[in-house]
Amino acid sequence: MPVCPLRALDVHKSFSAGARSLCALDGVSLELRPGVVTGLIGPDGAGKTTFMRLAAGLLVPDAGRIQVLGLDASADSLAVQSRIGYMPQRFGLYEDLSVRENLDLYADLQGVSVAERPARHERLMEMTGLGPFGTRLAGQLSGGMKQKLGLACTLVNPPHLLLLDEPTVGVDPVSRRELWAIVDRLVAEEGMSLLLSTAYLDEAQRCADVVLIHQGRVIDQGPPARFSAPLRGRTFHVTGAPDGRRRLQARLAARPGVLDAVLQGDAVRVVMAEGIQPAADASEESVRWEPVEPRFADGFVALLSQGRDRIALPEIAAVSRASGDAIVTEGLTRRFGDFVAVDRLSVAVHAGEVFGLLGANGAGKTTTFRMLCGLLPPSEGRARVAGVDLRHAPAEARARIGYMSQRFSLYTNLSATQNLDFFARAYGLRGARARDRVAWALDAFGLAQLAGAESGSLPLGYKQRLAMAAALMHEPDILFLDEPTSGVDPLARREFWSRINALAEGGVTVLVTTHFMEEAEYCDRLAVMAAGEVLALGTPAEIKARAATPEVPRPDLEQAFITLIEAHA
Repeated sequence: MPVCPLRALDVHKSFSAGARSLCALDGVSLELRPGVVTGLIGPDGAGKTTFMRLAAGLLVPDAGRIQVLGLDASADSLAVQSRIGYMPQRFGLYEDLSVRENLDLYADLQGVSVAERPARHERLMEMTGLGPFGTRLAGQLSGGMKQKLGLACTLVNPPHLLLLDEPTVGVDPVSRRELWAIVDRLVAEEGMSLLLSTAYLDEAQRCADVVLIHQGRVIDQGPPARFSAPLRGRTFHVTGAPDGRRRLQARLAARPGVLDAVLQGDAVRVVMAEGIQPAADASEESVRWEPVEPRFADGFVALLSQGRDRIALPEIAAVSRASGDAIVTEGLTRRFGDFVAVDRLSVAVHAGEVFGLLGANGAGKTTTFRMLCGLLPPSEGRARVAGVDLRHAPAEARARIGYMSQRFSLYTNLSATQNLDFFARAYGLRGARARDRVAWALDAFGLAQLAGAESGSLPLGYKQRLAMAAALMHEPDILFLDEPTSGVDPLARREFWSRINALAEGGVTVLVTTHFMEEAEYCDRLAVMAAGEVLALGTPAEIKARAATPEVPRPDLEQAFITLIEAHA
C-alpha cells in the first residue's frame, strides 16, 4: 500500500504583527491521496501559503503535526526537503544565468550527480518546451517561460511529492495550459503526488480532490463535483434587461437570496440560496431566467459568501453616459533598440467604456499602458488621451487619469491613511478637499478599521482596495488597470468589479489588462495582442465568433484566446 503523501493533524499556526497576533491556521486536518493532483483552494489570507511552508518543513507549527511521506515535517525537515519539490509563488531564478545554468545550479543544490544530469535536463527541457532557449538568460524569458523554468528547477531531482503554491498566478492562458500539461504528465507518467494552490477556480475542476480552506480552517474536502452538485437547480443565466447587463447585475446582486451574480457573456450568472426561487420582477418583463449546470466556482462562492461581512458597494445610478472617444491611438509604436514592443497600434476607446487588452506575457500590454499614461514616449505614432495630445501635454493628460499597476505601487512602510494622503497631494489635492477624499476612500473601501496599519502588512485583497482608492483620489476621467486582480481571491475580484461597473456606468473610461478570461467577459470590447500587434478587436461575443471552428463551434473566451494566439504563432 503506498505511503500517504501528506497528512495534517490539528495544525495551528499564528504570527505576531506588532502588538497583534494573527491566526493563520486554526486546527487544520487533511490527508492527500497518492498519485493525484489535490487543489488547495481558498480566499486571500486563508492560510494556503502558510500550510505549504509548514508541509515543506520551512516553518514549525505551534501545535499539531504534519507527516510528509511518513516523516515528521518538523523533526525530520531536512529528510522531508530531500524527498519533496516545493515551488513557492516567487521562485528564486537567477536572472543573470542561462536556462541551462539555472538547471545546473539547482542540480548542485539538490545533489544530482553529474552523470545523471544530461538525461534529466533533456527530459525537463522537452517537457517544458524550453529546449530552444537553453542559452537564453532567465531574465530575458517571458513570465510563463520563467514559471516553467522554475518548475523544471524544482524537478531536477524527481520528488515523490510536489508542492506548487499558485504556479499560474499572473500567467497568460496559453502558458497556464502548458503548465497544466506538465502537471498532468507528471501524475500520469511518474505517479507523482501534487498539492497545488490556485486563485483560478476553473483550475480546481481539473483536480482529483479539492481542499477548501477559509480563515485557517478546512471547510470541506472532496472531488470538485462535491461542491457543485448541491447547487443543481439554483444556478441561472439571466438575460434581456433593457438598460444593459451591468445594471441588471447590480440589481440582482442586491436581491435577497442571491448568493452570487456575475457577468458571463451577454448574461448574468446567478446563484440562489437554498430554498429560494427566482422571483419575476413585474417591471422587467423582458428579463429571462434560464437554468444552467453549476460549476465548482458557484459552489466555492456560495459556501464562502454565506456569513461573510461585505462592505457596501456603490450603486449604479441612472446617469447620462459620456460620449465621444476618450483614447485614440494612430500607428502607436514603441521600440527598445531593435525590439518592437508595440507595433503600429491604432484603436479608439469610447468614453464610459470598459476596454480590455488581452495577450500573452510580453505581448506589449504594459508598454501600451505606460505610453498612454504619458510615462513612456512613443517611438512613432500619436495618442490622444482625454482630448490631450500626449506628445505636447503629457502632464495635462496625467492629471485626468488614474493608474493602478499590478504591484499596486503602494508605500509598504506607510499606513493606509498616509498612503492616501500622499496620493491626494501627488494629484494636487490640498486642505479640506484632500481630507474629504481621504475620508471618502476609508469609508467607501471599508478601510477605516485598518487606517493606521502599515500597507505592507495588509492582506492582498485590502491592498487592492487601497491601491484602487489611491488611483481614484482625484476623480479621474480615465482609469488604467494593469492586471489589478492578479493573485486576488475570487470574492475580492467580484467586489472589485462591482466598483468598476459603477464607475463605467457613471461615465469613467476603464482600460484594463487581465489574464482572467472570466474578467475579460466583463469588458465592452477587447483587443487581443501578440508581439505588439492587435490580432482581433471587438466585443467578447465577436472575439469568440472569430475563433469558432467546426471542431469547437462555440468556444469560450479562453479557447478563443488560445486559438488566436496559436494561429499567430
